[in-house]
Amino acid sequence: MNNPIRVLDIGLVPPIRSQAIYHGVAYAMKPETPDTIILVGPTDPYVCIGYHQELEKEVDVDYCREPGLPIYRREVGGGAVYLDRGQVFTQWIFHRNDLPASLEERFTLYIKPLVETYQSLGIPANHRPVNDIHVQGKKIGGTGAAQMGEAEVVVGSLMFDFNFDLMARVLKVSSEKMRDKIFQSLNEYMTTMTHQLGYSPDRDAVIKIYLEQAKATLGRRIVRGKPTAKELALVGELDKQFATDEW
Repeated sequence: MNNPIRVLDIGLVPPIRSQAIYHGVAYAMKPETPDTIILVGPTDPYVCIGYHQELEKEVDVDYCREPGLPIYRREVGGGAVYLDRGQVFTQWIFHRNDLPASLEERFTLYIKPLVETYQSLGIPANHRPVNDIHVQGKKIGGTGAAQMGEAEVVVGSLMFDFNFDLMARVLKVSSEKMRDKIFQSLNEYMTTMTHQLGYSPDRDAVIKIYLEQAKATLGRRIVRGKPTAKELALVGELDKQFATDEW
C-alpha cells in the first residue's frame, strides 16, 4: 500500500472539539479520503463517558456541575474517564480494508507505535492484550474502537500526566470510603510519563517519535495535512451536537 497517511496535528482545542474532530473526520470519510491520524488535546478538563454507559450510574453529575466540568458521550466504548491537557489523544480514522479485520490484531497494530514511543523514552512499556498498555504492571493507557460511517476508528492517548484525585472524584460511588479506595487503586494501578521519568517530556519531541514509530509500524509515508472544508463543516455541526447533549 503506497497511499500516504495524513496527520492532523490539531494541538490544544476546546474539550468539545477534541471529541468532535475525530467523529467528524470519520463521518466525512469518502473513498478518496486518506487514512488519517489525529493528534489533539483539550485546553480544559472534562469527563467523557463510553457509548453504552448510563451516565447517572457512572458519574457524579452534581459534582461535575459545580465547577462547570462538562460531560460528553463518545461513540466509542469503554468507561468514564476524566481528561485534560495532560494527555495527547492519538485518533486513527482509517478505511476498513486498511486495518486488520480482527479486532485483536487491530489493537495490536494501533498499540505498537505507542509502546515503542514509550520505550524510546526509556519507559519499559508493553502491550497487555486485548487493548491496554502497561509499565511493570501499571496501566499507562487504554484504547477503544468503533465504526463510524465508512470509517474504522481506533483511539487512545499518550499519557503525559493524569489527575488521579479528580478521576476518583468525578466517578459515582456508594460512599466516600469507596472513593478513597478508588483513589488508592488508581495511584497503585496507573502511571504516566511524568511518574516514570520524573518530568514531563516535550510534547513535540514525543509526537515526533510517535510519528516515526507509526510510519515504521504501518510501512507507509506519513504526511502532515489539514482538515478539508467539508470535514470542518461536519466537525462544526458535531460541536453543536455535543454541546446540546452536554450534561
